[in-house]
Amino acid sequence: MNITTLALLALTPILVWRIYARLKTQMARQRSIMSRHYTGVLVFGGLVLVPLAQVLARPMELAALAAGAALGAFWGVFALRRTRYEDGPDGYYFTPPMRLGIVMAMVLVARILYIGVELYTLQGSGATAQRFTDSPLSMLCVGLTGAYFLAYSVGLLVWRRKLRKAIELD
Repeated sequence: MNITTLALLALTPILVWRIYARLKTQMARQRSIMSRHYTGVLVFGGLVLVPLAQVLARPMELAALAAGAALGAFWGVFALRRTRYEDGPDGYYFTPPMRLGIVMAMVLVARILYIGVELYTLQGSGATAQRFTDSPLSMLCVGLTGAYFLAYSVGLLVWRRKLRKAIELD
């Protein structure tokens, strides 16, 4: 083992810990800001639609992306039911289910780290690495994470619109 390999082995747990710590702060009580919810819809919708455009002609990857998206949407709706919503005089707040959100994000992070390690090991062998969208497992992870956060963002928008309609009726 050379020094670069040892450095990567030592730094990977630190990287995972930092990502986990960052996600943990994002899964705490948050102020509901409509522009953030719209941004979530656009970003996570794009996270699912961009690979979809690349895998349309490949049935295995398409099925994996669709299965991941269906499962992610299911878990997103489940998470919305477990979310604590607050409507107070100082604004609107929500607290997502921390563990579920962290697990969904870490699924994609773990897959990306695995691909990074795979690319590193192929570096000296002369073999070419496959594209990210060539792997059904990668498409499953992308669909799961993207659809989870997409469904969650849409659910938050629906919640805020219901509140707005209730205020208008009063």
